[in-house]
Amino acid sequence: MLIVFSGLPGTGKTTIAKGLAATLGAVYVRIDTIEQALRDSPDFARDVGRTGYLIAYGLAASNLDLGGTVVVDCVNPVLESRREWSAISSRFGAPLVNLQVICSDRTEHRRRVETRQVDIPGLTPPTWQSVLNHEYESRDTDPFTVDTALNSPAQALAAIADYLKRSYLFTPEQG
Repeated sequence: MLIVFSGLPGTGKTTIAKGLAATLGAVYVRIDTIEQALRDSPDFARDVGRTGYLIAYGLAASNLDLGGTVVVDCVNPVLESRREWSAISSRFGAPLVNLQVICSDRTEHRRRVETRQVDIPGLTPPTWQSVLNHEYESRDTDPFTVDTALNSPAQALAAIADYLKRSYLFTPEQG
């Protein structure tokens, strides 16, 4: 199973994605970690472009090929990346679960962005203005969405677990 978390920075996506990966015993692939490693390399200028996503696609594919469950933590802002996740899941016969994390309370979302504690050495956190300016294309399908303005991380995880059970007959024990 390929589980792809999408959403703007500061919505709580990483907290929930990490929690789900730990619960399922899944491989956890975080775009921010990959991109920061690339930025830290003397072989790259600061702009890594889509390279981080290309690496994540390869990591996800290799783990799906082993029969693992993969949880991807990314903004996933454009149709191109969404289609690539779909192609990878199809190639390995793995169900694709698209999850979107939002924070509908704009004031709370801004507070989270502005007080965010960085857990990746060297990573520059986004500013509120960069979040507002972030490219985020409309989706061609509706993902399962959790709103962290209305749900705690534990409630969001429970909702996702229930969704996986109902929609994919998948439980954490199957991780």
